Amino acid sequence: MSLFNYRRQPGYFERLKEALKTTKEDLSFKINQISGQGESPVSDDQLDELESVLIGADLGVETTLSVVDRIRQGTRSDRFVVASRLRRLMREQLLEIMKAVDTQPAGKQSVKPRVVFVVGVNGVGKTTTIGKLAHMYQSEGKTVLFSASDTFRAAAIEQLEIWAERAGCQTVKQKAGADPAAVLFDAIAACRARGQDILLVDTAGRLHNKGNLMRELEKMKRVAAKEVDGAPHEVFLVLDATTGQNGLIQAREFAASSGLTGVIVAKLDGTAKGGIVVAIANELKIPVRFVGTGERLEDLVPFDSEAFVATLLGEEVSVGQ
Repeated sequence: MSLFNYRRQPGYFERLKEALKTTKEDLSFKINQISGQGESPVSDDQLDELESVLIGADLGVETTLSVVDRIRQGTRSDRFVVASRLRRLMREQLLEIMKAVDTQPAGKQSVKPRVVFVVGVNGVGKTTTIGKLAHMYQSEGKTVLFSASDTFRAAAIEQLEIWAERAGCQTVKQKAGADPAAVLFDAIAACRARGQDILLVDTAGRLHNKGNLMRELEKMKRVAAKEVDGAPHEVFLVLDATTGQNGLIQAREFAASSGLTGVIVAKLDGTAKGGIVVAIANELKIPVRFVGTGERLEDLVPFDSEAFVATLLGEEVSVGQ
């Protein structure tokens, strides 16, 4: 299902807005405190305050300085900057950053099975996200199989099977400690034999700081590429939004070694620091593809740059936008 169609589903914007509620209330309130309303003039000191607010919302120093510097450059000919113009300039800068990395799904869409790797450190909600992805793909009429290729962590296979049962999917597995690439090989063969459309591949956590597990992931990618044209077709990194700038560090490490095609931001509904999404797009040039909006299977929605930026700034977004 395309983002265009998702935007027109009942409740789509309400779900996205609810996930971003804490971020919006915190950031929008502080911006209003700094800039005032309507035609109130905004001073250089207030722009300095804005820098502190954006850094506090986890946009990061590099991204924040870039945004505020562009605002300063855009208003040099003005005697003063009014609050309404400040918000317009912020919206323009944030949208420019987010839209610069908006992409379509990677790889050939007609290839079966479509192999999707899901990576991330332990505890970010990776297994839960796999269950949600399965549910989303199934809502599009696709059939889904799980590859239990996290054989490193105790209970990882059992946890994946729980989510497979919830989503109505089957899992290809071996015993704990087995070669993850061998599990993947079997799962691809099973996908072909059963005519499955999507293979969701769970991978070992803590990959960003364990060299042996990073090499293991590279081996899995080679196996996938040998067995299926263009595979892996997606490599999604799951990030816990509540970890803030640590999430950016994780993304940077994975981007350097894993060939990421997108980020899935989990637990965004539990943090006031949703600016990490902007930092990832600006500093790493990786698109955010989905946002977790709760704990249910259906609580995963495609990321929408316009809705995200509007919500950050406390603005309304209409379905026809």
